[in-house]
Amino acid sequence: MKILCYGINFAPELTGIGKYTGEMVAWLSAHGHDVRMVTAPPYYPAWEVQAGYSGSRYVTETWNGAKVFRTPVWVPRKVTGKTRLLHLFSFALASIPALLAQWRWKPDVVWMTEPPLVCAPAALAFARMRSAKAWLHIQDYEVDAAFDLGLLKGGRLRRFVSAMERGLMRRFDRISTISHRMLERAGRKGTDADRLVFLPNWADVQAIQPLTGDSSFRAELGIASNAVVALYSGNMGGKQGLELLADVAILSKDRPELQFVFCGGGSGRADLMKRCEGLANVRFMDLQPVERLGDLLGLADIHLLPQRADAADLVMPSKLTGMLSSGRPVVAGARADTELGKVAGECGIAVAPDHVQDFAAAIWALAADPERRRQLGLHARQFAEQRFDRDAVLGQFARDLAACVAGEVEAAAPRTI
Repeated sequence: MKILCYGINFAPELTGIGKYTGEMVAWLSAHGHDVRMVTAPPYYPAWEVQAGYSGSRYVTETWNGAKVFRTPVWVPRKVTGKTRLLHLFSFALASIPALLAQWRWKPDVVWMTEPPLVCAPAALAFARMRSAKAWLHIQDYEVDAAFDLGLLKGGRLRRFVSAMERGLMRRFDRISTISHRMLERAGRKGTDADRLVFLPNWADVQAIQPLTGDSSFRAELGIASNAVVALYSGNMGGKQGLELLADVAILSKDRPELQFVFCGGGSGRADLMKRCEGLANVRFMDLQPVERLGDLLGLADIHLLPQRADAADLVMPSKLTGMLSSGRPVVAGARADTELGKVAGECGIAVAPDHVQDFAAAIWALAADPERRRQLGLHARQFAEQRFDRDAVLGQFARDLAACVAGEVEAAAPRTI
């Protein structure tokens, strides 16, 4: 198949949408498909264009067998609701020439990821003009999140933007997303069930294995082998509820056997570091290259997954798959009735979002009970192998793509991996 992928985030970004889109493109290309990608230069989660890339020029490169077209993009120094919108619109406009450059190539399917939804009109128009199928993959309901987090405000504006969102979604041949709750939300937004596809984020369960000894990061960070490490690794942005991590670390400062490691970058990192100033039980790390990811995740005795209450049911955090693959338990901020809460309840402890004392108590309970950590870790690894194996997930996705291109309906219906 000729597959044109379209989205603002892509490799070599190490977290979130860029990581998964990059892995998907590489997998499809390795399995014989002709894949092209229209994207921006890497900038996330630091919100700064990476060295060696340009935010003002069109550049074409080859990446893992796929042709990649990078477009100009404006990246704000200060991320607010308004500057984020301008940022997304800058890519949506600048990417149109790169999209049109694929005219003679004539793809079989145009696959785009949300965010940003502002690219949907161009993706739909191009697909229709070239008689290609149009596929929308939702990693995050950005419209709902923007209003629920207060980045955008006003009932009238929300009704207007939501109506536009529903109208765009109805025009795609397929809509996929990463959790069953998010599929249900797509249905409530007017998408027919026969156009919905379950496409969860995945993990390379072969590359990320439970460590049998100490992670090399323990020695690098000066952490004793008998200390219990509580690790947060990933984007440090607005939806993560990172202030909770600092509060938990403060509550735990008189427990020297418990050490916190916060790894990542993003708009919330500076504030988190300021909150943790002077705490001997906290260490900060930058994001690590993919070849050290297994060792990083294996540093944890307990993985930390805070979520803001007003965003906890909007997303299925992409970092969860790697956490479970590492064979370590998770403490997550999630209501028990949410999909994340159910997974965390099987592979760790789920506590109500934003409840600092409860989150801290869950960590303390696991820190004091190595056998419980071991049992939950075994269950986490088993869960990852059964549900999130990369080859299984992407193999099914490739079959769904083929069914979509062939005009079949039933083959693309929602399913559980």
